[in-house]
Amino acid sequence: MAQDTADRLTADLGQLIRAGRQLSHHAAHELYGDLPGFGWALLAPLERDGEQRCSALAATAGVDGSVVSRQLAVLERSGYVVRRPDPDDGRASLIGLSEAGAAALERTREVRGEWAAAALSGWTDEEAETLCRLLERLTADLGVGRATKPAPAA
Repeated sequence: MAQDTADRLTADLGQLIRAGRQLSHHAAHELYGDLPGFGWALLAPLERDGEQRCSALAATAGVDGSVVSRQLAVLERSGYVVRRPDPDDGRASLIGLSEAGAAALERTREVRGEWAAAALSGWTDEEAETLCRLLERLTADLGVGRATKPAPAA
């Protein structure tokens, strides 16, 4: 990749991240209601993969287990997750998505979908699909959401 392209890409990504932070700040209540902003990152894997241990959620979220443990305590007090003993290890707990957590995820998807539809209203379906595909590829190439860092190129 040419240096000017790399510079443009990093500048554009920086702008996109800042725009995302501004949107999150201004619309947190509309988007999440009583669901804390970090809730999405923990509830979505529970919905997708089913109940799991805190350590698995931490690996998926790419953060320390103590951080996830504190965040799960907030989500549990709010009724978005349920905890039960792990049948394979009584010292550990399995965390699962509650009905309230599933409803919060659905509402979040609705609001995000409305925002995306408005932002991309002048785009063709093909352009939007291309954007999705390229963002998914970039996210994967950056190693976002992986428990381990990608192996160095040979």
